[in-house]
Amino acid sequence: LPPAWQASVDAMEQTRTEPVALARRMEAQRRAVDTQPEGDARAKALMAWNRDMNALAREGQRRLLARAIASPRQLQSQLGWFWLNHFSVFQNKSNARVTLPDLDEQLQRAALGRFRDLLGIATLHPAMLRYLDNEQNTAQRLNENLGRELLELHTLGVDGGYTQADVQTAARVLTGLGYAGSDTPPRLPPELAGQYQRRGLAEFHPQRHDNRPKTLLGEPLTARGLDEVEQMLDRLAAHPSTARHVSRRLALHLMGQPPSEALLGRLAQAYLRHDGRIDEWLRVLFAQPEFEASLGQAFKDPTQWLVSALRQGVQGEDPALPDLGQAAGWLERLGQQPYGRLTPDGYPLDAAAWRAPGQLTARFDLARTVVGAWPTL
Repeated sequence: LPPAWQASVDAMEQTRTEPVALARRMEAQRRAVDTQPEGDARAKALMAWNRDMNALAREGQRRLLARAIASPRQLQSQLGWFWLNHFSVFQNKSNARVTLPDLDEQLQRAALGRFRDLLGIATLHPAMLRYLDNEQNTAQRLNENLGRELLELHTLGVDGGYTQADVQTAARVLTGLGYAGSDTPPRLPPELAGQYQRRGLAEFHPQRHDNRPKTLLGEPLTARGLDEVEQMLDRLAAHPSTARHVSRRLALHLMGQPPSEALLGRLAQAYLRHDGRIDEWLRVLFAQPEFEASLGQAFKDPTQWLVSALRQGVQGEDPALPDLGQAAGWLERLGQQPYGRLTPDGYPLDAAAWRAPGQLTARFDLARTVVGAWPTL
C-alpha cells in the first residue's frame, strides 16, 4: 500500500499481534469481567471489553477498505472480497470481531489460487466454526449448521443434487471440529491421543467425532479423523455441481449479470480441467465475447460503488489517507457494512438487490458527501 496507508495498517492491533495471542487476550479480559461481583465495577469492566472488541472490529473494516481502495492488485482485492462474501461470517457472533479479519487476510492471499484451498481455509477457520456453531457439533449431539451451508452455499449449491442424508453425513464428518478454548490439549485415552490436532484456534477433538462409516454423494468416505474432513472437502471441491455453482457466482460478480448457459458450461469445464484454479478460470472468462460485452454495464453494489468513487480521490504517488472509519459508516448506511451480513448467504450479487428507490436516494445523498470530502483526502 502507499506509505501512509501501510503505516496505518501496520500500527493496528490486529496487524501487530498474532491472531491466537490476540484472541486469548480478549478471552482473558472477558473471563475477568465474569469474576467481578455484580455492580458498577463489573459494568465498567464489561463496557471496557465491549469497547475494545468494537475497536478491533473497526480496525478490521479499515484494513479491508484500505486494501480495496489503494492496493495496486485490484483483481486480487476484488476476488478477496468475493470469497469473504462467499464464505460469509457475521462479525457480532461470538468473538468473530477478533478472528474474522484473519479469515479475510487468508482468503485475500489465496484469492487467485485453488478453490479447494479457499474451501479448506474457510471451513476450518475458528470464525466459521463458531459462527455456524460447529463447536456444538458432536457424535452425541449433531448440529447440521456448518454441514448444510457447506453443501448449499459454499460448494454444490442449493440445486447441486445433494440430499438431506448428505447434509447429515457432512455434519457427522465435521463432528469434533471446533474452537480450542484453551492452550492446553485435552486429556485423551492413548488410542485417541494421536488423532488430536490443532490449527491455530481450531481443534479436532477425536472423542467428539462420529467414527461410524459414512457415505457422501453416493460414495463411501474411507479416511478417519481430521483426514475424513479433508477427504470430504476434496470430493466437494472437485464435484461438477461445485464447478457450476462457483462459476455462476464468480461470473455474476465480475460481469454484473448471470452468464448464459453456454458460457456457464465453458466456465465449469475450465474449473474442472484446471483443478479449480481461479487464475486459469479467469483466463477463460476474460477471453469470452460475453465478458467483454459486459464491461462498463454492471450496476455496482455499494462496496464497489463507494470504493471506485474513493479511488478517484486518492490518485498519485503518495495519496493521503482518508477517514476509513467514515467510509465503513457510509457502507453501513448503504446496507453493506464490512463483516456485517447477519445470514451465511453473504450479500446479494445481483443488481436487483441494490436498485430500490431508498438505496438510490441514499447513494445520491452520499455522493455529495464523498465529492465534498475529496479535497481533504
